[in-house]
Amino acid sequence: MAGPEKTVVWFRRDLRIQDNPALAAAAKGGSVLPIFIWCPSDYGQYYPGRCSRWWLKQSLVHLGKSLELLGCPLVLIRAEDSTLAALLECVRSISATRVVYNRLYDPISLVLDNKIKNELPAHGISIQSFNGDLLYEPWDVYDENGQAFTTFNKYWEKCMSLPIEISQYLAPTRLVAAPGLANVRCCSIDDLGLESSKDVESSNALLSRAWSPGWRNAENMLEEFVSYGLLEYSEHGMKVGGSTTSLLSPYLHFGELSVRMIYQLVKMRQVKWQNEGKSEAEESVRLFLRSIGFREYSRYPGFGE
Repeated sequence: MAGPEKTVVWFRRDLRIQDNPALAAAAKGGSVLPIFIWCPSDYGQYYPGRCSRWWLKQSLVHLGKSLELLGCPLVLIRAEDSTLAALLECVRSISATRVVYNRLYDPISLVLDNKIKNELPAHGISIQSFNGDLLYEPWDVYDENGQAFTTFNKYWEKCMSLPIEISQYLAPTRLVAAPGLANVRCCSIDDLGLESSKDVESSNALLSRAWSPGWRNAENMLEEFVSYGLLEYSEHGMKVGGSTTSLLSPYLHFGELSVRMIYQLVKMRQVKWQNEGKSEAEESVRLFLRSIGFREYSRYPGFGE
């Protein structure tokens, strides 16, 4: 008889607890091992810059504390060979039965995901992937002839006509830690090598004065923007200065904030303003959602080729 399911939750650019489909699926039954793998060789010429690595480090610390409170530590792994090799080793170390993760759509991630989907089932490991990054996945948006759109305006017009699932995945209230953690070759946050001592001593210290990475901070930033900046977005949103710039881009990039949460909160505020007769809000909402559309479209063109 098969034992209880052991699930590895592979975090990437989805560093949040709230509205995380992969984490929610893992929490439904059995034990869980949340992991993050840092493999510099995967990035090649696209290796992240200093500021990006600083943000990633702070976000991982924030996520780790949240997972600890739920009952599971975040396991950090530095892979010298490949992410696939590190993931396989981790799975074997705890005799995991399943790996879950949220899909990414950049070329590096697509190649890696394809390798993992081919390799892990060959070792008897089931895989489940989820949409935790987009409102509309690229393969779901086509014209009436089944062809991909070649311009943003036509693409976004079609998106806005499609039904959208905006219900969020609730954050788990408790996670059962998978046994066998001692068998996993993990490292500390500093041993990941995201920052050098020179980075810490120089301008990295200044970043924390202006920014607060982490998924809870992302939600606070969203609430603040929707409450105080969104209404005048059509007038000031494209200006560098001022308070109407959303400042959400880095939080979205690292998946500390889900695009579903943004869409839902903005649409709720739109209804409130409609009831209050604030007609000027319509253009601000339209333009802000259009900016979200540009992010969606950035994942789209390669799938239509």
